[in-house]
Amino acid sequence: MRVFGIDCGTEFTGYGVVEMDRDARMPRLTHLAAGTIRLSKKDKTPQRLSQVYAELTGLIALHQPAVVAIEEVFFSANAKSALKLGQVRGVAMLAAATCGLPVVEYAPLSIKSSVVGYGLAGKEQVQFMVRRLLEKEDAFDSPDAADALAIAICHIHTAQTLIAQGTRG
Repeated sequence: MRVFGIDCGTEFTGYGVVEMDRDARMPRLTHLAAGTIRLSKKDKTPQRLSQVYAELTGLIALHQPAVVAIEEVFFSANAKSALKLGQVRGVAMLAAATCGLPVVEYAPLSIKSSVVGYGLAGKEQVQFMVRRLLEKEDAFDSPDAADALAIAICHIHTAQTLIAQGTRG
């Protein structure tokens, strides 16, 4: 199973591609790619959203995942920030749908619980565990890429649990 994780952001959108090889003698997670789409503050919103869409569709086509996983909307006190983030999330979902892929969403607490074992873990703990789980010290170039990898890992763990329970993941 190959999963494309996306950590949506209005300035930095992280992505990460993780694969689980179930056929290996010892099934393990494999890091395939990770990076950050950096958006210019000088560009207007339509140009920024267009850049996110173009880069994500290109990356999805390149890596050929089976599914795209993103973080559920995070509610904040600042409605304007939440609205902008929602636009980026919508573009990410559109990119996945355009590529014919299903989209799954996970709450921040679920992602942290799946990767670290504690839903209120800090960013540093998530980054540490992503490196450990992928057995790769240089798995990502930014906190946003680390979060995207964590989202992909969360989906793989969730799918494995559902399969073990006899449900489809």
